[in-house]
Amino acid sequence: MAWAARAVTVVLAVVSPLLVTAAIWIYATLPEEWKSPETVTPLTAAGVTFPAVGAFLIAHRPRLKLAWLMCLGGLGGAVHDFCQAMMLLTASHGNLTLAGFLRFAVYLGWGVSGLALEMLLPLYSPDGRLPSRRWRAVVLLGVVSTVAETTRQFIRPDPPLEGYLFPAVIHNPLQIPELAPYHQTMLVVNWTGILATLPLAALSMLLRFRGADPEVRRQIGWPLLAFAGYIVFMFVGVAAPELTWLSILWAMLIPVALLFSVMRYRLYGIDTIVSRTFVAAGLLAVVGGVYFGVAALSSLLVSGLDQIAGLAAALFTGAFFQPLRRTLQRSIDRLLYGPVGDPRVLAERLVQEVRRGDPAQALASVIGVLREGLAVQGVTVEVTGGEPGQRVGVASATSGQIGDAPREVPLVWHGERVGRLLVGPPTPRRFPAAHDERVLATLVPYAADVAHALRMSADLQRSRERILSTREEERRRLRRDLHDGLGQTLSGLAMTINMARLSLKTSPDAADGLLRELRSGMDSVTGDIRQLVYGLRPPALDDLGLAAAVRALAEPATPEGPVTEVSVEGELDDLPAAVEVAVYRIAQEALTNVRRHANATHVRVELRREPEALRLLIVDDGAGLAPDRRAGVGLTSMRERTAELGGLCLVSGGPGEGTTVEVTLPLPAVPFADTRPVPQHG
Repeated sequence: MAWAARAVTVVLAVVSPLLVTAAIWIYATLPEEWKSPETVTPLTAAGVTFPAVGAFLIAHRPRLKLAWLMCLGGLGGAVHDFCQAMMLLTASHGNLTLAGFLRFAVYLGWGVSGLALEMLLPLYSPDGRLPSRRWRAVVLLGVVSTVAETTRQFIRPDPPLEGYLFPAVIHNPLQIPELAPYHQTMLVVNWTGILATLPLAALSMLLRFRGADPEVRRQIGWPLLAFAGYIVFMFVGVAAPELTWLSILWAMLIPVALLFSVMRYRLYGIDTIVSRTFVAAGLLAVVGGVYFGVAALSSLLVSGLDQIAGLAAALFTGAFFQPLRRTLQRSIDRLLYGPVGDPRVLAERLVQEVRRGDPAQALASVIGVLREGLAVQGVTVEVTGGEPGQRVGVASATSGQIGDAPREVPLVWHGERVGRLLVGPPTPRRFPAAHDERVLATLVPYAADVAHALRMSADLQRSRERILSTREEERRRLRRDLHDGLGQTLSGLAMTINMARLSLKTSPDAADGLLRELRSGMDSVTGDIRQLVYGLRPPALDDLGLAAAVRALAEPATPEGPVTEVSVEGELDDLPAAVEVAVYRIAQEALTNVRRHANATHVRVELRREPEALRLLIVDDGAGLAPDRRAGVGLTSMRERTAELGGLCLVSGGPGEGTTVEVTLPLPAVPFADTRPVPQHG
């Protein structure tokens, strides 16, 4: 039976467009006095598109009721057009009796097509069942109204020739002249029932939409938009017949929407279509109103200045186009998604929440606002720290249940990944769609900021711990060097002095040797002290200044080394000593890494003094950073030195793109007291 059903639908899909094509050809050959003012109607569009789409659906799902309704309704529209064309053709040849009988087929096709496509199809979409038994009354109303109107057309009396559209009246062989006084009343009653059934059918889909789960909502969204638009344009065509073409065009979109719905093809974008449709319609209405208003005003007040009025209208609409579009978009978002429809409102709420608490509390605010804005069952934010390949968890916060397969959204701050956002499945109250992408695009940067703040807080704590540990290690090293090295050497020198004193009178030659040995020991002590001092602060900073010291670092160690260009902007003489040391050490480490690992040919070093910060930029054209690199001691040291002063150190660059080291160190509004040691000479 399945093959028979497919064969029937294939025939219908071929026959219906052929009937419509034949009708259009017949209309074109009619004498002018017998041509109908409306040769193309929504029934024409239905006869072309609905059977083809219905046949396609039956080929995949032979028992789908919607597909059979589409084929039947499309065939009814094709029969209506063909029989009406044949009716006018036979009447133009003088055969009014045959034309009268063909008239019955015209209205029979109209009734079948209207009942199947405009009433039953939306009531039974998208699963072939009514929303509930209560909707049987609407089905009954549609059937009775359509059958009553078709019957009225079958038995209506012949109209008078005066005011008739055609040269001769097409006789109705089944007319009942006794019903002529009630003809207008029957027409009003029947069409009242028909026009009441159409919005009720669309309302049934809207109620399905409100009570459905997210997937079914996406499925219903397509036909709901199509039927709602058709009903609107149909009423527009009734009020303004010159706009009937809008309903004809929209009727061709209904089967496509049903195909998307039944086959569940790319259902995620329906809310985007709805949103952009309403925004475009609003813009068109406002822009059209402005042009018509300015044109009408100019014709009344400034006659003959139509070009100036057109220019004024264009300037006005151009100036207000973007604000108007944004206003309409926010309004439609609120209509579709409720109070969370405007991502900017969510962003403002999030900013207020973040300002009221510390980073740990801000993370809870982020996931709360994200969960509400996305209407999902759960959200998790995970903040990671450390270097690539050595990432460790810093903090994590969860609201609700994210399920077994959450969506992962990376949190990136200035090109550096600082964590991830896990989004759970949607809640039943609405469907996820393009609005979610707008919410994520708006709120994820805030989430990344909070994640970075948490990460910096954790890094700062670890840095403080390392500073304390390093300070103690440095004290231990100094104590060891002073005690075991310098202390022992001084003790030895003291013994040498004593021996020289004892030998001075008895053995002058021996005393002279001891004094020469004492002189050599003193030189060794001077060298040890110099090494200790150099370890505390590079002497080049005091001897040359920061700018010259960095230029000295940039000089290539070998002729084969990369060409290094150094540029300095601003005054660097009054910098705090700690900032000078940090910049010098970071530049030293970065240039060492370039020479050892980058294989670069050119390096650019920039030092720039700003009112509130000192910036160091080192860029090379070398091999760049591997994605799976593990941070060494050098990069860690650079970041720690920056963090100690409350600055920011960013290291970026992919494979083959070179490496960029960007350091920003804050400067105090009031300069620090200069604690640099005074250089000693001689």
